[in-house]
Amino acid sequence: MPIISKQHRTPSLKKEQAQKAWYVVDAEGKTLGRLASEIAHRLRGKHKPTFTPNVDCGDNIIVVNAAKIAVTGSKESQKEYFHHSRYPGGMTVTPLQEMRKKHPERILYEAVKGMLPKSKLGAEMLTHFRIFPGAEHNLGAQKPVKLEL
Repeated sequence: MPIISKQHRTPSLKKEQAQKAWYVVDAEGKTLGRLASEIAHRLRGKHKPTFTPNVDCGDNIIVVNAAKIAVTGSKESQKEYFHHSRYPGGMTVTPLQEMRKKHPERILYEAVKGMLPKSKLGAEMLTHFRIFPGAEHNLGAQKPVKLEL
């Protein structure tokens, strides 16, 4: 077996070494799936050369105008969200049109959540993701940089 010198090893990032930045994304007119996949990519940290799969090294993302996100095709009338209370007969089905009226930020949240790992690490990554239905957000103290996706 050949001996590998230290200069040829892939660096493995530790949690303390991760450098996180804050970004703000305007979702107005953007397609739901394309925007969600790019946000999940950045939350996971895959856009960085120091990506480590078992460490939360992604950035913090703020999304504004989530109520104005677009869907293609006939999803506006056919897409449904399912929730179950874990009791017999406890399944609730909510159409996209109703979800857009009641909780417009939940549409993007569910899309991004489905694209992150189903583990404690994925749940931690999801805490670095904030969604606002309107154009204003209350995270100006973090000095987020505008990100075009």
